[in-house]
Amino acid sequence: MTQIIRFLALFLTVLSGLSTLLAQDSTQKNKNKFVAFPAMTRSIETSWAAGGAASYTFRPFKDDTLSRTSSIQMGAIYSLRKQLVASIKGTQYLRNESWILSEQISFSSFPDKFWGIGKNTKDSDEEDYQFKQAYLYLHFMKKVAPRLFAGILYEYQRVWDIRYQSGGLFDQQNVFGRTNYHVSGLGLSVTYDTRNHAFWPEKGLFAQVYFNHFSKPTASQYSFTNIVADLRKYVPAGKNAVFAAQIWFFGNIGSHVPLRSQAAFGGDNIMRGYYHGRFRDNQQLAVQGEYRKDVYKRFGLVAFGGFGNVAHTIGELNFNSLKYSVGGGIRYALNKSEKLNLRIDYGLGKGINRGLYFQLGEAF
Repeated sequence: MTQIIRFLALFLTVLSGLSTLLAQDSTQKNKNKFVAFPAMTRSIETSWAAGGAASYTFRPFKDDTLSRTSSIQMGAIYSLRKQLVASIKGTQYLRNESWILSEQISFSSFPDKFWGIGKNTKDSDEEDYQFKQAYLYLHFMKKVAPRLFAGILYEYQRVWDIRYQSGGLFDQQNVFGRTNYHVSGLGLSVTYDTRNHAFWPEKGLFAQVYFNHFSKPTASQYSFTNIVADLRKYVPAGKNAVFAAQIWFFGNIGSHVPLRSQAAFGGDNIMRGYYHGRFRDNQQLAVQGEYRKDVYKRFGLVAFGGFGNVAHTIGELNFNSLKYSVGGGIRYALNKSEKLNLRIDYGLGKGINRGLYFQLGEAF
């Protein structure tokens, strides 16, 4: 509880430093807006971390009233655990949303934790390891019918300077990707999107399925196919309130899937309350819901819950050793007209799994 109080105090301090910038916010949705702010955060993976973040929201064509707001988000943090993470990500909607471009570029130097592969790993199995990673993701989508998009995507990941306990779980389980490697893959996607808003949908459906194939022809050291299905539904739930639900499947086909491409259970978006990667394997399925409500001016509250699991094969995704997550959080609108929120969440998982999250934008 002391950590939560300290974090809330720090959160409000950061918000007060933003008051001059936020005073310029208006209800005019066609205005381009840039917000930059310092950040000091705490999460399960990083402990206390300091850095900065920025968000640029814009509309490429001022006379385009059909497209949602485009965005580019940047951030960098350095933690007490000597972890450095820097990233740029965004989504741009061209005229009448005829094309949608999404991108993510990141660099990580990250002391991390590993409990082994599988759904039944023990908390006491925890081992430390570290790595450096460069990541690139590009996704181009073309509208082929109203609200329906076909896309092509590219993903590149390079992992190096991997250090782990010799003779430990990495060696015992013969984990692929415990030495320097890179993967490179091309894929296709289908997306159906009726959401009415980019950052805080009040209604609509988002359904996306894509696969990405990694092999020698795409200059990848490991050969496997990644398949992802993401289904989200947003329903009005009273005055200034929304209920959001998500079904998330992340799967791999292949016998040589490297560590950083496996399904990693937990994190700030899926199954909050678990260390990201607390459970790892080839397949993951998670179901979660969230109630969101604006309560006072720029402030809002949320309550969330979910359940899920990992498995080596799709047939092993069942209710055995099922994991659950519950929690709640606070929202503060950095950009009130576009509902771009700072969020602070506290999630509780099974057993000792729990933690705080401080992020820009909603979990899903």
